[in-house]
Amino acid sequence: MTHSTVSATALYDIPGPVTRKRHFTYGIISTIVILALVGWVLYLLFDTDQFTSEKWAPFTYKGIQELLLRGLGNTLKAFAYAAVLSLALGAVLAVGRLSVHRPVRWISTLLVEFFRAMPVLVMIFFIFVALKVQPLPALVAGLTLYNGSVLAEVFRTGINSVDRGQREAGYALGMRKTQVTTFVLAPQAVRAMLPTIISQLVVALKDTSLGYLITYEEFLHAGKLIASNLDYGLPFIPVVMVISPIYIGMCMLLSWFATWVARRERRNPKTRSAGVTPAEPGTLLPGAK
Repeated sequence: MTHSTVSATALYDIPGPVTRKRHFTYGIISTIVILALVGWVLYLLFDTDQFTSEKWAPFTYKGIQELLLRGLGNTLKAFAYAAVLSLALGAVLAVGRLSVHRPVRWISTLLVEFFRAMPVLVMIFFIFVALKVQPLPALVAGLTLYNGSVLAEVFRTGINSVDRGQREAGYALGMRKTQVTTFVLAPQAVRAMLPTIISQLVVALKDTSLGYLITYEEFLHAGKLIASNLDYGLPFIPVVMVISPIYIGMCMLLSWFATWVARRERRNPKTRSAGVTPAEPGTLLPGAK
C-alpha cells in the first residue's frame, strides 16, 4: 500500500460493496424526495395562478422597473455607508478594547456589549422616532452601531490570535504598541478575519431591508409597493421570486469578492514567508572568531 493510499484512508474505512450500494440507494431516495418537493411547490404555484400574465405584467412596465432599480440603488447606498462606517467603528472600538488604559478599555467594552445585545431594529426605530432622524441616516446609524460592535470583537480576536512571538519581536525592534499593532499584528490577522468580516457585511446587506419599516425607499420597500397593488392581483409571490435571487446574488458576490481578495493576498509576494537558508557545519555566528 502506497503512502498516498494510507494518508487518504487513515481516518476512515474504505466502503465495501454493501456500503456503496446502501449509499447509492440513499442518494436515489434523497433525489426523489427533493424532486417531489420541487414538484409539489410548482403545483401549488400553478394551482394558485402565480404564473398568470396578470401577476407578472407589472415587471414589463418601465415605471415598475425604474422603481425597482431606484430601490436597489438605495439599498446599495445604505449598505455602502453602513459597511464603511461599521469597519471604522469596529476598528476604533477594537483599539479601545486592546488599550492599556483601563478607563478606555472599560468604556469600549461597555459600548461593544451594549450595542451587540441591543436588537438592530430597536436601535433603528429609536433613532428614527425618538431622535427624529431621516430614514437613511437612521438606518445607517442603526446598522453601523450593531455591526461595528460585532466587528470590533472580530478585530480584537483576530489580533489576539497572532502568535505572541510576533508582538515580542516587534517590541524587541524598538517599535511602539501602535506600530506593532498596525504594521505587525493587523496585516497577519487580516487573513483569519476576512471570512468573518465578509459574513458580517452580508448580515449588514440583508438588514438594509429593515429600512422599509421606517419608510426608507429601498429594494424591499419597492417590492412591497408592487406586491400590494390590487390592479395586478396582489403579485406577492412573483415579487418574492424576482427580489430574492437579487438579494442572494449580492450576498454571493460579496463572498466571491472575499475569496478573490484572499487568493490575491496569498499570491502577493509581500505576504509570503521568506525562505531561510539552513545553517551548515562550521558556520560562525556574527562576532564569533
